[in-house]
Amino acid sequence: MQLTKLFAPAVAALVFSVPAMAQQMGGGGMGGGAPSVDDQINQLDEMLDLDDGQKEELNDLLTQMQDENSAKQQEARELQLQLGEHIQPDYDEAAIRADAERLGDLTAEMTADSIIMQSQIEDVFTQEQRDQLDEAMAQRQKQMEQMQEQMQQQGG
Repeated sequence: MQLTKLFAPAVAALVFSVPAMAQQMGGGGMGGGAPSVDDQINQLDEMLDLDDGQKEELNDLLTQMQDENSAKQQEARELQLQLGEHIQPDYDEAAIRADAERLGDLTAEMTADSIIMQSQIEDVFTQEQRDQLDEAMAQRQKQMEQMQEQMQQQGG
């Protein structure tokens, strides 16, 4: 059961991490931007041997998620910039609080959407596939912990 709790962050990491990194690099550069939904599905297919129906369901879910998150991520970036612009001697406390509240609401919406989407994605997989993914994520978690330990040892 504990491994199942690793599933949600793992899928989130898989779905969000590479597009986020690509956006941070300006959306261009090597590879031409964020990976396509097809690339993400292919990565899951390699791990879990998905059938055609699963691929189609995942395609629909991931496309929907990317469309919804794109606008919300853009709004969050704009709010963060606006908040930064409020830093000045003659600040407007009401505007700061309003922007901060909207950013908090937006973050909450994105978190809820992510968890709902992850649950919908998990529902696409068979129990065997969930078990395979749990195992892979547990191994990845262990590797990350080992890397952190090595970095701490090297740094101090």
